[in-house]
Amino acid sequence: MASEVLWTAPVADRPVDALVRVPGSKSLTARWMLLAAAATEPSVLRGALVSRDTRLMRDALERLGAVLEVQDGELHVTPLPPPGEHPAEPVEIHTGLAGTVMRFVPMLAALHHGDVHFTGDEPALHRPMDAVIEVLRQQGVEVTEHGEPGRLPLTVHGTGRLAGGRIEVDASASSQFISNVLLVAARAEADVEVVHIGDVLPSLPHIEMTVATLEQAGVEASHQLDDQGRPAWTVRRGDIRPVHVTIEPDLSNAGPFLAAAMATGGVIAVDDWPATTTQPGDAYRDLLAQMGGEVWREDSTVCVRGTGELRGIDADMSAVGELVPTMAALCALADSPSRLTGVSHLRGHETDRLKALSTELTKIGARTVELEDGLEIHPGELKGEIFESYEDHRMATAGAIIGLRVPELRVVDIGTTQKTLPDFVGMWLSMLHPEPAADDA
Repeated sequence: MASEVLWTAPVADRPVDALVRVPGSKSLTARWMLLAAAATEPSVLRGALVSRDTRLMRDALERLGAVLEVQDGELHVTPLPPPGEHPAEPVEIHTGLAGTVMRFVPMLAALHHGDVHFTGDEPALHRPMDAVIEVLRQQGVEVTEHGEPGRLPLTVHGTGRLAGGRIEVDASASSQFISNVLLVAARAEADVEVVHIGDVLPSLPHIEMTVATLEQAGVEASHQLDDQGRPAWTVRRGDIRPVHVTIEPDLSNAGPFLAAAMATGGVIAVDDWPATTTQPGDAYRDLLAQMGGEVWREDSTVCVRGTGELRGIDADMSAVGELVPTMAALCALADSPSRLTGVSHLRGHETDRLKALSTELTKIGARTVELEDGLEIHPGELKGEIFESYEDHRMATAGAIIGLRVPELRVVDIGTTQKTLPDFVGMWLSMLHPEPAADDA
């Protein structure tokens, strides 16, 4: 292992005390960029995240024909042109590790008249895509799989149309398999009813987020149960209106900083926390209080104070699975065992997060049992070791949290945090070593 990919996580020599401003939500930025590309007129997005994932989304939309330009700090999006009468030249889209690109854009590619080839980083070639492929085929869109069935790389042979109607999809592995249909459903030739036919439905707040963005863009969407009692959503055919929106800060990315308050007995304030939101990261307020933290609001700021008590927790994380790595890091520092359950779908993220967390936490001294749908974490005497990130940004930030209290913990490839938080290291160091306030003149 090359030494240059190792980052020694800084130990906190005092309780943290900082105001943090996190950039825009990755999930909301991706949804708004795609909706703006599918809209009838240009849109303006304020506060859009600039990170590897959103750069990949921008590149994908531009390759399909949209125009995205930054003007005065705002992202201006000119929609995709109408499909031509004859097939366009083939398009190549690289998804990196971005689930929003690999799961959302293929449906939009069906509205492109021509072949669109999708590939990604090597780990992305193992992430499930079968539900996306199945939905496209239900819509009469031809898809060619070039590698392992149900995985990237693949080619969507777009004809410029989606049929609409009833679509059945098993979204047990990811809520993105519902959102990808909903986001472009209004462009279909008939109303769309999408029915979830799987046993579990993870990360429901992300689907609620998708519906909320659709409604803001003038799309009529509703959630109901079908005649067999299964979750279903209906989207009416119609225009996607242009929007001028301000994107909320990414509350999931606020998590590691809030965790730092818990781990060090300090205080972290996160500015511009929305009063109401569909973001799963809002659940940190309740979860951290359960672990012994003090949580309160001051106008638009959410504050967390670590009390010196860090209790283990037993939590169903099915709706907020992306928070598990941060919570697992805190559980390793807690004073009693924890259980985080309801998240079997985390095996299909950037890496198998359950296996990765179990391996790395056990390696440093917190015996962690990998359950069928989660983790059981037994705190112990922790030691500095190499903490593998598995090219997963949330694994990397989990290592940073533990490193606040464990000397010589070295995180592999901290740069993977650029996926959703471009300057994580700079923000982390600023939190630990804030600039002294200037003397009053």
